[in-house]
This record gives sequence, structure tokens and C-alpha cells, in this order.
Amino acid sequence: MIKILVLGDIVGRPGRNLVVGKLVQFRENSPFDCIIANGENAAAGAGITGKIVNQLIEAGVDGITLGDHTWDQKIFLGEIDNLQKICRPANFAPEVPGKDRLILEVGSKRIGLFTVLGRNFMGPKVDCPFRTADRLIQEMSPEVDIILAEIHAEATSEKIAFGWYLDGRVGAVLGTHTHVPTADAEILPEGTAYISDLGMSGPYDGVLGRDKKAVISRFLDGIPRRFPVAENDVRLSGVILEINEFSGEAESISHHYWR
Repeated sequence: MIKILVLGDIVGRPGRNLVVGKLVQFRENSPFDCIIANGENAAAGAGITGKIVNQLIEAGVDGITLGDHTWDQKIFLGEIDNLQKICRPANFAPEVPGKDRLILEVGSKRIGLFTVLGRNFMGPKVDCPFRTADRLIQEMSPEVDIILAEIHAEATSEKIAFGWYLDGRVGAVLGTHTHVPTADAEILPEGTAYISDLGMSGPYDGVLGRDKKAVISRFLDGIPRRFPVAENDVRLSGVILEINEFSGEAESISHHYWR
């Protein structure tokens, strides 16, 4: 059995600091074979930088995925090709910089990892996530033992449809983006672990990781304003997966918070 920790969107400095602080403890006290995190909100709540990528990897993250805020930090466009252990959404245009997948070595086993952006209520113009997943699974299957798929999407219906579409073809389908963990972690009939959203690794004393007063004011008066990252009630949110290393099927999935 391979035990994998997957963390939801890391938000700002509070989220980063807790991830870095907890990973040593996780590595020492919990038998995780692999740790994966979505890092697309890790820089001031929007985007990521090469410095932050390296900080997370040095702390023990084995693979970092991204989402619709991939390019929010302008410097990152020129950094991504020189970074390891990070992949951008696979259904971006093919000429976009960065890796569209990762292959992670876990002992003698190889885990394929990719993420796709949803197309409903999302800003970036991307290729079909379903057909992109078909292509990646076909290309990766001969060279990996397990495949993990992330769908970074707004619409729950799109995520659930994606989970059913890939059931039996990947070890897990993991939803991200909405920052609110869902209560639907389960093993689908053909052996794929599924959850609609991992939740957020960041400050919960706010609105999706942002200062609640600023967000409420925007709802009340409609005036554009900055939404600083909140500071308090910082939690890590994610799932623990147990995947059969021979069949590539999921044996268990459970959601957890850590403070």
C-alpha cells in the first residue's frame, strides 16, 4: 500500500508557514510515502514564485500542482521551465511553458500526476479537460504504476462528471479551487478515490482565505478593493489516500484538518 497526503490550495504566507512547519512532523510521525499540494495561491493569495516552489520542496513536498492563478505572479512565467516537481494545468495551450505532468518516484513505484482546469465559470480558455485526461492517461500508463488526476474547477457538476469519467482508469480524482472541503470523499465502483474539493490550506477566519471585512464590504457596496490574505485559524486541509501499489486502485480516502 502506498500512503499519499494531498493538500488543498495553499493560501498566502499563513498557509505556507503552516505547511512548512507541519511537514517535518508529518515525515517523522506519519508514514506518508508521498506528499502533494496545490500551490497556486501560495504567493500573497494569488499565484506562486520560484522561491516559494523551492521552499515547499525543501520542506518535503514531492509534487506541486497549479490552477487558474498560475500566471498571477508575472515573474513566474520566466521561472517555471527551470523548476522541478511542479506542473501547470495540462489543458493550457501546448506552447505554454511548464510541465503538463509529473512522474514521482516512490521507492520502486512511479506515480503519474496531472491537473486540468474546468471550463464552467472559469476564466482561462483551455482545451477540454476530459479529452486532455484521455491523452495523458494513454501516454503515462505504460510508464507509471499509479495515476492521480486533479481537476481545478468551479462547478461541482463538472468535477463529479470528471470523476465518473475516469473511474477505474486512475487511482484518484481530486477536486480543488473552491477552497471549501466537501463531504463526499469515497471510492467509486471501479476503484478510483474521489472528492469534489480538498479544501484550503490557509486561514479560515476569513472568506476563502481573504480578510472577511474587505470581502463583506465588497458585497455591500460593490466597490473594487484589495482583499488581503487573512491571518487567523490557519489549517491544512486535504486527504490521505491509500493506493494499492500493484493494481493502482484506491483502498481508502479520508479528509482531514491539521492545525
